[in-house]
Amino acid sequence: MADQIRLFEAGPDPFGRMWKAQFRWLQTGISIRHADTVDVKFTVTPEGGDPEEKVIALPHVALLSVCESHGHPLSDPVCMRIAAAHLKYMIETSEDMDKTLVTLGLEEIAAYDEKLHSVTVPRRA
Repeated sequence: MADQIRLFEAGPDPFGRMWKAQFRWLQTGISIRHADTVDVKFTVTPEGGDPEEKVIALPHVALLSVCESHGHPLSDPVCMRIAAAHLKYMIETSEDMDKTLVTLGLEEIAAYDEKLHSVTVPRRA
């Protein structure tokens, strides 16, 4: 995954299209859906297509468990990277692309976090 998580390209999808993804917002789902999640919203646009909204919901309890077991704090960038990695997977496989809201499970969050933290993330100076 590219280091840029606010605006990135993903794909190709199973139909050979590239997609542009733009981060829109991150907020707790409790405030909008009465769910104990961190919701990360993106706008995605396929080549030659119309924009779509995708919200990746990350259950708070799972996030805390994964961050504790992997030894790092829970932060907005961690949530954004996990959500962006799953969105990229969705685009490349077309899995769940018919849904606007996708909720990840503990195993998925743990796998993305493990993969993302095994790669050195550049720090700002």
